[in-house]
Amino acid sequence: MKMELTLEKAKELNATMVTEDHLLLHAANVSAAMEAMAEHFGADKEHWAAVGWLHDYDYEKYPEEHLAHTAEPLRKAGVAEEDIRAILSHGYTICTDVKPETDMEKSLFVVDELTGIVQAAARMRPNGIKDMELKSFMKKWKDKRFAAGCNRELILQGCELLGMDIHDVAQIVIEGMKAHAEELQLTGSEA
Repeated sequence: MKMELTLEKAKELNATMVTEDHLLLHAANVSAAMEAMAEHFGADKEHWAAVGWLHDYDYEKYPEEHLAHTAEPLRKAGVAEEDIRAILSHGYTICTDVKPETDMEKSLFVVDELTGIVQAAARMRPNGIKDMELKSFMKKWKDKRFAAGCNRELILQGCELLGMDIHDVAQIVIEGMKAHAEELQLTGSEA
């Protein structure tokens, strides 16, 4: 039986597997970015946000086998095939061969890594993400040592898949994360 994947349902499912704070925060970051990407594409914001929340479902328990323990349990829970496919596609070239094809899949592929750099940049600012401009973010982006763990090549590959420039995607992601600054703990040290 297929169910509508709401954000609430995604959080419930994710909570059965994910307990670590940093992973929950990452889920929230990706969810906020996906909501903004959905708005950009005129798609269902809550649906995309829910997929974003659920994207690392098996990572905490199976970091070495990421996404190998995702499809079956989500299928059993009634998650739609298109949502499972989107989740699997964010591991394209890393741990799956599921190529992102839809706007949702391509967006998830890009924002998974991109939100990490945005989050790191926002944490260095007195006001967090609240007053972060694209220009200051792009300075951090160009510094390869900054948030070095985030794969910039994958981000650019995802932008290419979307047919969008990194500046445009970053702007959408920054705005999406700004809208959830409190929840994402990105209000800065002034707060």
